Amino acid sequence: MSPTAVRLVEVGARDGLQNEAHTLPPEARAELIRRLAAAGLRHIEAGAFVSPRWVPQMAGTDAVLAALPARDDLTLSVLVPNERGMAMAIESGCREVAVFTAASEAFNRRNINCSIEESLARFEPVMAMAKEKGIAVRGYVSCVLGCPYDGPIPVADVVATASRLYQMGCYEISLGDTIGAGVPSAVRDLVAACAMAMPVARLAAHFHDTWGMAVANCVAALEGGIRVFDSSVSGLGGCPYSPGATGNVATEDLIYLFEGMGLDTGADLEGVIHAGDFADRQLGRETASRVARAWRARQAAG
Repeated sequence: MSPTAVRLVEVGARDGLQNEAHTLPPEARAELIRRLAAAGLRHIEAGAFVSPRWVPQMAGTDAVLAALPARDDLTLSVLVPNERGMAMAIESGCREVAVFTAASEAFNRRNINCSIEESLARFEPVMAMAKEKGIAVRGYVSCVLGCPYDGPIPVADVVATASRLYQMGCYEISLGDTIGAGVPSAVRDLVAACAMAMPVARLAAHFHDTWGMAVANCVAALEGGIRVFDSSVSGLGGCPYSPGATGNVATEDLIYLFEGMGLDTGADLEGVIHAGDFADRQLGRETASRVARAWRARQAAG
């Protein structure tokens, strides 16, 4: 990656939609992904092979993927919790999957009903299947800057969990501030500690905006050497296990931020705003992106 570029991982169609109250049918989710790709986003979470009983918003992920022909310039990733999910991903022709755990024991038990250690054990056969099929695996660590049940999380716990995922074979580890409680100083400390255990080029940042700190935290992570950022079009999402949590930092806001800093995102801001409009109309919601709101106000003013 160029030193003047950042990579955005668009998570709105998975992490965003799975936490919205309304469920979009597969054809609408596929259309959202097509619009995001047309706007220049090249790494998009397309869905999750999880139980529709627990996450009904992700039902039909196989149909979403079937509606999106493979492109060499586009990475479509899916979340898989176990061997069964991985088998479905393989059957659907996925070239990248993601696995997820948390740095908090209490959150992990409430989210996926097992301990951190048990979740890592579940990933071992997933990693073996991925290696056999040549599928890339991305790892997520939730609650890196605080947990709704355990409170503050020791940095050492985050480093230990992230290191395990990296050692298991995850090519990239996304550090998630699930409850959006972090501030830039804590982000700098966390990134520095993780960078002692693995290459900073293998780290990504995933911030929620509950306390309005997500953009500031992205700048802190950037200053710490991170060049990969998860974001969600229109700020879609939240977290059902984190009362009051808002969506991920809006993709529109990060495009405006990084392009304004002279960093290439490869994305067209106006195109992403229109993709967000499509999602908002489908869901009956208003955008959470400050940049999208400002852009609309300027357009209305002529």
